[in-house]
Amino acid sequence: MHLMGIDIGTTSVKSGVFDETLEQKLSFVADYTLDSHGDIVEFDGEEYWTIVKGEIEKACRDLKIDALAVDTQCETLILTDDFGNPVRQAIVWLDNRATKEAEEIEAHFGRQKVYEITGQPEITATWPACKLLWVKKNEPEIWAKTKKVFLLEDWILYKLTGRFVTEKTLQSSTIYFDIRQGAWWQEMLDFIGVGEDMLPELLDSGVRVGNYRGIEVVTGAMDQISGAIGAGVLQKGIVSEMTGTTMVIFSPCDDIPAFDEKSIIPCHYNYDGKYCLLTWSATAGMALKWFKNALCENFSFAELDELAGKISIGCDGLTFLPYLCGSTMPKYNPSARGSFTGLTPEHTRGHFVRSIMEAISCTLKENLDYLNLPVTEIRAMGGGANSPLWCQMKADMTGKTLVTLKNKETACLGGAILAGVGIGIFPSVESVADRILAKDVYTPKGADYTAAYENYRKADRILNV
Repeated sequence: MHLMGIDIGTTSVKSGVFDETLEQKLSFVADYTLDSHGDIVEFDGEEYWTIVKGEIEKACRDLKIDALAVDTQCETLILTDDFGNPVRQAIVWLDNRATKEAEEIEAHFGRQKVYEITGQPEITATWPACKLLWVKKNEPEIWAKTKKVFLLEDWILYKLTGRFVTEKTLQSSTIYFDIRQGAWWQEMLDFIGVGEDMLPELLDSGVRVGNYRGIEVVTGAMDQISGAIGAGVLQKGIVSEMTGTTMVIFSPCDDIPAFDEKSIIPCHYNYDGKYCLLTWSATAGMALKWFKNALCENFSFAELDELAGKISIGCDGLTFLPYLCGSTMPKYNPSARGSFTGLTPEHTRGHFVRSIMEAISCTLKENLDYLNLPVTEIRAMGGGANSPLWCQMKADMTGKTLVTLKNKETACLGGAILAGVGIGIFPSVESVADRILAKDVYTPKGADYTAAYENYRKADRILNV
């Protein structure tokens, strides 16, 4: 029995095939480039399907695939006619042209009402409601042709099975989905001019949808939830942190926190009908990659890790603020910029590398404190989990046990698990949690990062304004 999980990210599609013990048998990656200029970020909707279809065909050359599920980024929109033909390029989640429409929605509904219904504490151009309102106002000819509104996972399910369906986790950040009721929010739909007939049928995650060339097709989950499933982050007290280009922290919760005017923590509908909280930082591993490419192009990441390991905690006063793309959480400031402070002639290449790693570790601690939830264990994912030095640093900085996982592509694994649930070989997501294997466990060793963290916070207070 072979299960396939397909993870459609912002610039690549990753696929993994697993057996029913959750051992990985195959993996594939296909990169693609977005069409981006200014606030506009688009892609060819048919090309998404071409890439996914190619991944499935490659897998089927080697193994019989019994079932698959897809996870995707949340807010990418594909608009089609009645027959599923795109009427324009896909509007990617990063697209920021709908700022005025976001302001219009906020002025009409207010942040508190939107949060209490949808779980989103801020109203930004990212959310599909704002994007749809922009198309309606600025592209009337396109809007007149639009009969179906797909998010990216919906679109792939449609191409695989011909069914116009979605799953509820994906709709959490549209701001026209009621996360308390698990249903469309009619008042918002009326405001933006979208009829329910334009939206797909709502299903749960892990539900069989149809069949593609002998492969059972099952609903997946939004990318962060699929990753959490693949990491076994299924209960309160265990959180995941993914240090890739960005940093995302994921925590399950039973209830939607009360509205707080100062909080910008989004609450999403989780795969089990409960909820989850997400915090994220726009720059994490990207900062180290930038430094390597710009100043250390002849060094491998392992060599940079070795250099950083020779430097003492606190980097002899060198402090980095990782705001290459602005700061997001806990302080939203798109105008913030990265900086090194405390620089002296004694600082070496290793100091710079370690200061970047310490800054991202500080970001992790800062956001865990911001979540203000009891945490017993952190499960680390993404490229940052490949560095033992960085993992130990995070454990010491936060005072929490940090665990890396045998399988690094947790979103693909999460999709495979949901596929198995959909065809009945797994009774539930929880039933296979013990098959998700740890690779390394990092416990706090008492290293004192107090001064380093205070230097980071001080620099942030002065420069992040």
